[in-house]
Amino acid sequence: MQAGYTCLRCLNSLRGLVGVSSAARHVRPSAELGLFTRRQYTQIGMKPPPFPAQQKRTAASVVTPNEPSTTVTPGPLPKATSFGAEDLRDRPERLLLQPTNLFHSFSDSPAPAIRRRAAFMKTHAYCPHPDHRQTRVALSPQDPETRKAERKSTQPPAFVNYECPDCGIPVYCSETHWMDDYESHSEICDTIRQANEDDHDLHSGRYHSEFEYPGAQYEEILVNMTNWDTYLYTREYNAINEDRNMRHATRLLTYPVTIASVIHELSPYNIRKGGRLTVEGLKSLSALRYNLHPPRSGAGPGIKGLRVSAPPVRIFILGARAESSLPRNVWIQLEYLFPRCRIHLIFIGPESMANRDAEFPLPERTPANPFGGIVEDRLSTYTKITTFVEYYHTMHKANYFQPFDPYFDCFMLFHPGLGHPASVHEWEETLPQLLETKVPIICTGYTEWDMQRDMNWVGEKMAGELDILMEPGENKFRSLRWDLNDFDPGDLSCGNWGVWAFRGKRYEATMQD
Repeated sequence: MQAGYTCLRCLNSLRGLVGVSSAARHVRPSAELGLFTRRQYTQIGMKPPPFPAQQKRTAASVVTPNEPSTTVTPGPLPKATSFGAEDLRDRPERLLLQPTNLFHSFSDSPAPAIRRRAAFMKTHAYCPHPDHRQTRVALSPQDPETRKAERKSTQPPAFVNYECPDCGIPVYCSETHWMDDYESHSEICDTIRQANEDDHDLHSGRYHSEFEYPGAQYEEILVNMTNWDTYLYTREYNAINEDRNMRHATRLLTYPVTIASVIHELSPYNIRKGGRLTVEGLKSLSALRYNLHPPRSGAGPGIKGLRVSAPPVRIFILGARAESSLPRNVWIQLEYLFPRCRIHLIFIGPESMANRDAEFPLPERTPANPFGGIVEDRLSTYTKITTFVEYYHTMHKANYFQPFDPYFDCFMLFHPGLGHPASVHEWEETLPQLLETKVPIICTGYTEWDMQRDMNWVGEKMAGELDILMEPGENKFRSLRWDLNDFDPGDLSCGNWGVWAFRGKRYEATMQD
C-alpha cells in the first residue's frame, strides 16, 4: 500500500541519496564513508554504527547489483564529499578547538583569521584611557572619547597593544593604563570575553547544526512570533540547546525575521497598550498585509486552475551592506512566512556588493539595465532578489521604481545611521524622497542611543511631514550576539537591537462650504 504522506524528517533523510550513483546505493551505509549521519540513522529507524575510533579495521561487505556478496579488503577511505557532507559531529579529532577550549587571546589564536584581526586592531584602534588626547568627536555619553574631552589630556593618542588577560582582546596601549582604568573596563569585560569565545567557536571546525533551516510547512500550522523561542519552535527549526548556538543562529535570522515581525499579520506589535503600534501604523500595515496574506484563489495545475496573480510585494533594503551577502536560504525564510505571496527583495547601496566581485561580477550598464542590477530570480518559486550598487536618490530621480503603492511596497533600513555625523550627508537628499512615496519605512539601530539619534534627526529634518507608525523600542527579534568594533574594541553593538517605523504624512481633502 502506497503511503500518501511523508514526514519532513524522512524526506530530508531520503534527500541524502539524491545524486548518488546506482552502484553507490548498494553499498551498505557506513559511518566512515559519511553516507548517513548518526542522526539520519536514528530518523530512518536503524541502529547507528559505533564511532570510527571504536570500529575494528576489518573487511567491508559490498553488494553490487549483478554479483553476489563478496568480501573486499578496505583500502583508503574515499572522500566524504562523494556521498554527502561529512558529519563533523562524528569526527571530534578533526576539530580545531573543543567546546571547553574556546578562550584564546586574539594574538595567540589558533585561527589565522582571528590573528589577522588582532593585528588590524593594533594598527587602527586607539587606547580609551582618558590620559590620551581626543581622537574624534564623541558619539554618545557612553563613548570613551567623552572622558577624554572632560579631562585636559596631555599624552598623544596611542594604538592598543595590550591584551586584557580576562577577555583576550587588545584594549589598552599598555598594562599600566589597563590596570589604572580596570574599573571602567570591567563593566564590559565579560561581554567582550563572550564575543571572543563566539568568534573562536565559528572557527573551531565543528558542525554548526544551528545553521540548518527548515523548508515550507503547512499553512494551517500558524507561526507564533512572540519571541525567538516561540518562533523557532513553531517553524520547526532544529532544537537549539546551547546559548552560544542560539547567538549564532539569531545573528543571521534577525534580518528577515525583523522584517516579518513588523509586517506579518501575527506581528507581536499592536495598538494595545505597550504594543508600540500607532493608529497610523495600523492603517499602513493593514494595507500591506492585505497582499501579504491574500485569500485562496483556487489556482492549480492545468488550464482550469489558471488565475490572475497579484504583482510581488517589493521590499526595498536601502544602504545595504552585510545583509546583502547573507546566504540566500536565510532570506528565503521570509517566503515561508508568507506562503501565498511573491516577494521581491531589492538591495540598494554603494556597499551592497562589497567583497563579492568574485561571486557576482558587476554587469555593464546598458539601456536595458541602466543601473547595472544583478538579478537572482531562480532562488525559489516566490522569491526574487535584485541588487543595485548605487545610491537610492539617483535611482529615484530617474523614476526607476515608480509608481509606489502602499499596498505592495515597503522600505527597510538596517542600521542606517541617519543621524550619524559620518553618514548624515548621504541621507539628506534621500529622506525627502522616501517620505514622498507615502509607504512604510522601517528602521533599526545598533543601540538605544543610535536609534534615538536617528529618530531625533528625522524629526528635526522633516518636522511636521511624517507620521510615526511604530514607537521606538527594543526589537523582539534582535541578534542575541554582541559584536566587536575593530576600530574601537570597547564599542559593543547588537545587530538590530531596536526598531521603529515612520511614513510621509498623508493629507486628506475635506469639503468646505
